[in-house]
Amino acid sequence: MVVSYFKVYVACQSMLVVLVGAVPEYHIDQEGIPASRAELAKHIHFADNFTSIVTEASTSWYLIEREAYKVSLASSLFFAGLLIGNITFGPLSDKLGRKPVYISGLFFDVVFGYVTALAPNYDVFAVSRFFVGIVNGGMALVSFVLTQEYVGKSFWSFTGSLTNLTFAVGIAVYALLGYCIREWRYLALVSNTLGVIFLLLSFMLPESPRWLYSQGKTAEAEDVLQYIALGNGKERLNLKLKPSAGTFRKDESAPGILNLVKHPVLRWRTIILMYIWYVCSFVYYGLTLNAGELRGNLYLNVALSGLVEVPAFPLCMFFIEKSWSGRRKTMTCFLIFAGFACVFTMFLPTNAGLLLSPTLLALCGKMMVSAAFNIVYIYTSELYPTVLRNAGLGVCSMSCRFGGVLAPFVPSMKSLSPSVPFVVFGVSGLSAGFLTLLLPETLNKPIAESIEDLQSPKYQVLKNE
Repeated sequence: MVVSYFKVYVACQSMLVVLVGAVPEYHIDQEGIPASRAELAKHIHFADNFTSIVTEASTSWYLIEREAYKVSLASSLFFAGLLIGNITFGPLSDKLGRKPVYISGLFFDVVFGYVTALAPNYDVFAVSRFFVGIVNGGMALVSFVLTQEYVGKSFWSFTGSLTNLTFAVGIAVYALLGYCIREWRYLALVSNTLGVIFLLLSFMLPESPRWLYSQGKTAEAEDVLQYIALGNGKERLNLKLKPSAGTFRKDESAPGILNLVKHPVLRWRTIILMYIWYVCSFVYYGLTLNAGELRGNLYLNVALSGLVEVPAFPLCMFFIEKSWSGRRKTMTCFLIFAGFACVFTMFLPTNAGLLLSPTLLALCGKMMVSAAFNIVYIYTSELYPTVLRNAGLGVCSMSCRFGGVLAPFVPSMKSLSPSVPFVVFGVSGLSAGFLTLLLPETLNKPIAESIEDLQSPKYQVLKNE
């Protein structure tokens, strides 16, 4: 499915600064640091056989020494953009439809991606990363919801896991591209061109039948379901949908984001989920971006940080469908295990060997938190009714992006002690894991279509098996 596999492109954009902002070994052939960047350009020599925004020849670049913080700043601006995109695109897609908002976001993502690759100076590069973050985060969120709403609830764990799995694979693909393309501008151009391919394919997608149904457009929803059935090789169905009980009239406004605060059930769910999303992003991106600072081959470390997630997805699919574990207990366990994996790094010496190295524990923590991140997408989708699903996911993703904004700066805390960043990630994971226990289980529950559905007993108790 196009909207699942396009996460490869999203991963390339999210990880862009890890390689195009990598700092190669260098030396300055004079004592002290030159007063100006123009003077610095005459005396600095980079050792490695790749380029990055750090090594750009223009005097407005050279992001080392006093300017080194600008690499992390560009990454944080991207995540700040994601925050804005999550706030705006979710409610927009609830009102205007999933498909038009998704395609519009992907179009502008590609446009700003090319601006990034061709940026004449750091300022343009940083601003373009901010705008890439806005459209990238917004349409990635909408695309996930669109993927879920194309299929029945029994397939949500599979499609949700597949979507997030392609993101992990995308990290490895980006590392391979970086290994083959050592010039940062060419790498940014090639990575962004993947978006053009997915943009052209996306025009063939239908609108979400669940969204159409929730808007009272039952005839259009029936047409989309017929289209999907024919695409699956089924014969034409005699399909007739009943009007949605929660459908609002044309003279009424659609349920807005304030309903997440007004409705008592949704209010507490949203507060807890916002913190869990924040922690998942904070730990996930903190460990992912830290891959560029680990010892060893840069490209191998980045690829491993993606590939280590792959085993997490079959584990998710297995546990979240079992009645004795479900969504809530499984996510709790993954977050707690991720927390302990990070905390235990403080007890290991850096030269303890591969099997007991902090790097190995960090990769284990990455696998666990990526599993939790995968589940929280699926779990959150099931906790909100259709009319507010994108708004709910948007608010949760907003808090998630605060974690992404802070994550690039946490590895710098290793100046206090090499284990400090991992302890910060570990404590965060443990706290989120225990908070998850306050949420209801959604396994074997029907999906609410409207706010009114939340009052019905059948949405409050598990179905009898």
